Amino acid sequence: MGLPPAPPKPRVSVVSYGPGAVEPSPLPGDFLLTHGTAWTSDLIRFGERIRYRGANRPFAFWSHAVAVVSEAGEIVEALGSGVLAGNIAKYANTDYAYVRIEATPPDRAEMATFALAQVGNEYGYLTIVSIALGLLTSGRLTFGLSGTEICSGLVARMLERGTYSWVDPPSVMPADLARFFNSPGPT
Repeated sequence: MGLPPAPPKPRVSVVSYGPGAVEPSPLPGDFLLTHGTAWTSDLIRFGERIRYRGANRPFAFWSHAVAVVSEAGEIVEALGSGVLAGNIAKYANTDYAYVRIEATPPDRAEMATFALAQVGNEYGYLTIVSIALGLLTSGRLTFGLSGTEICSGLVARMLERGTYSWVDPPSVMPADLARFFNSPGPT
């Protein structure tokens, strides 16, 4: 079973940053896609490569998604320890793509408010199990627990507060965001 056709690409700008560089003018509602080197990042990319093959394989380079919630570079991200707030400077020593979306100031404010409201939620381990089962069985059944988040699901749900929508928001992988916003990893 192949991927459905790619959706029409929204107007966005994507800037890739290498170690030592940070986005100089972050905006609420934008997001980062990062490429981690931990074993969990490798496992995420392994799962993404089950879905993303051939010409779509470069989208599976990314293993983490991070919501930007302020012009000062404040971020919100879902990690194994839960949903946490931080600053974009945390990613200054990694490879990442900064995705600047198209949104109105009120939409950006609503997206940031949503993401900040998720801080303190638990990590969505059950959603990860759901994604894994879906990848292994080519199924569309998704499940999770209310009040939990995974990184890319958090970003997808934040973007829904603007003008973007997803089929399975909690079960979105970083590669799904990369494909939708046409942000393949380096070749």
